[in-house]
Amino acid sequence: MSRRTTVLACLVMSTLLSIIAATPAAAATPRSEWDYVALGDSYSSGVGASGQTGLCLRSANGYPGLWNAANDPKSYRSVACGGATTTSLRSTQLWPLTRGTDLVTLTIGGNDVGFASTVITCTLSSDSKCAATVASAMQVLRTEMTAKLDGAYADIRREAPNARVVVLGYPILFDETAATCGIGGMSIAKRKSINSGAAELNELIAARATAAGFTFSDVTDEFAGHGICAATPWLNGLTVIPATNSFHPNAAGYRSGYLRALNAALN
Repeated sequence: MSRRTTVLACLVMSTLLSIIAATPAAAATPRSEWDYVALGDSYSSGVGASGQTGLCLRSANGYPGLWNAANDPKSYRSVACGGATTTSLRSTQLWPLTRGTDLVTLTIGGNDVGFASTVITCTLSSDSKCAATVASAMQVLRTEMTAKLDGAYADIRREAPNARVVVLGYPILFDETAATCGIGGMSIAKRKSINSGAAELNELIAARATAAGFTFSDVTDEFAGHGICAATPWLNGLTVIPATNSFHPNAAGYRSGYLRALNAALN
C-alpha cells in the first residue's frame, strides 16, 4: 500500500470514528432498551385527550404515552405539565434526566408568549384587537424567546448529554377556508392572525433546537387540512367542559399528528 493510500485510509477511518462518536447512544440500541423522558407543556402532557389526571393533566393518550405503548422502552417517565414555560421546565422537569437517558421529547414556548390568553382574547374580541394581541405576543417572541429557548435546551443537554432530543413544534390551529368557525365565531381574519403567530413561533423553535444540536419535528404537515373548523379537525375548538381542552389536539391529533411526526423524526 502506497503512502498516499495509507493516509487516505486513515482519514476515512478517522471520519467514520468521529461520526460514530457523535451519534447519540439511542441510535445504537433497540428502542426496547431506551430510557425515555417526556418534558414540556400541555401539548406533551396530553391535554385534549381522554384520561387526563393530576394537576399537570397528564394522559397516556398524549403522544409520549402512545409512543411508550407502541415501543415498550426499558423506562418511561413523563414530567410534562399543562401550563409549563421554559422557566418552569428548567426548575421542575429536569430531575429525571441522566447520562443514561436515551430519548427526550418536548414541546415548549407557547405559554412563554401567552398562547392561551392570546387565543381567548381573539375569541372574545374584534379582529383589530386580536391582531394587536398577536403582535404583542410576537414582540415577546422576538425579544425574549431566543435566550429562553437556548437556556432550556442547554440545561437539557447538560443533564442528558447522551440523549437523542426531539423538539416538536405546534400545529397551525385554524382552518382558514370555512366561512364560520366555532361557538365564538372566529373570523377568517382572526384565524389568520393566530396562525401567522404560530408559524413564526415554530420558525424560532426550529432554529434554536437545530442550533442546540437537537432534532426539530415540524407537525404542520401532519395537521394540514385538519385544523379547527376543518371537515375532520384534529384539534379541539372552544370547549366548555373541560375548558382546558380548548385549542389542544384531540385523540386523532395526538395519534395521527404528533405521534406520526415523532416516529418520522426517529426513523
